[in-house]
Amino acid sequence: MIGDLALAPLIGVFALSAVILTLAAIRAIQLADVIADRTGMGEAVTGGVLLGGATSIAGSVVSVAAAMDGDASFAISNGVGGIAAQTLFLAFADILYRKANLEHTAAEATNLFQAIMLVILLSLPLAAISGPEVAYFGVHPISLVLFLTYAFGTRLSSNMHARPMWQPTQTTDTRRDVPDPVNAPGTSALRPALKFVALVVVLGLCGWVISRVGTALILRFGLEASLVGALITAVVTSMPELVTTLAAVRRGALQLAVGGIIGGNTFDTLFIVFSDIAYRDGSIYHAIGPRDVYWFAIGLIMTGILLAGLIYRQRRGPGRIGVESTLLILVYVGAVAVAFAM
Repeated sequence: MIGDLALAPLIGVFALSAVILTLAAIRAIQLADVIADRTGMGEAVTGGVLLGGATSIAGSVVSVAAAMDGDASFAISNGVGGIAAQTLFLAFADILYRKANLEHTAAEATNLFQAIMLVILLSLPLAAISGPEVAYFGVHPISLVLFLTYAFGTRLSSNMHARPMWQPTQTTDTRRDVPDPVNAPGTSALRPALKFVALVVVLGLCGWVISRVGTALILRFGLEASLVGALITAVVTSMPELVTTLAAVRRGALQLAVGGIIGGNTFDTLFIVFSDIAYRDGSIYHAIGPRDVYWFAIGLIMTGILLAGLIYRQRRGPGRIGVESTLLILVYVGAVAVAFAM
């Protein structure tokens, strides 16, 4: 078993899984861009649904495995901590994109809608946590509501791309989502889709390995589960989002970069649903502590800042990042400092 390994091999397995995650993510962004063009789905929808879900698979496996082991704090903090880390990655992407402010350049109604949906999805668990202890077959009713909200919101998001009711103001810095002529809509997407599915399997296997290592670290060194979940496994399993975001920016697929992060974050809220089902000691919402709820608050704050930046669309000169990116960095660094202090 992975958890029985000595410390050096254990860290080696952990590092190897992170490397494989990174390499798989690089290939995934290439395939997602091709699929977006060939299917006509567009970068924002493909990034939010397909790429966001795929790169979140590893983290989902970590949370479900932790919930099956009865560690509610590890399961929840891994999912919600990943949302905070992934939102931070957009600030890094803004730094990388030297031409203009990323949130201004990647203007897309679909991304705005998904950010609003994320706020709702993060708020629903808070309502369950503060409400009465209710569970049917060990699952809280809010888990069903959360899943249905995600499914309905994803459908609306797709409709917004197909039949937009408004468009952002076009400026000299706005980057349009124009399909590559080589991958014109109508071209078969079967082959890249099959390769994409294979990568999803690889990402899932890496997630299982990382979950075993995380559990071993908690048990062996007596580390706090919420700290390991939010700041170790969540960050490592979020590396695909970082890699795909930076790779998308370098490819000029800006809507795909922003949509991949926001869509990945909305998918990450489903970690809570999966974890609630896997946790067999009652509702998982009432088995976590204040330090796990803390990361819900950080996720909401950072999503609010990102949403404000997407709406305001601040124009900054080349080489200067937007104020929202600066705030995201400050909030996350401050949150980590407080988490260690606690």
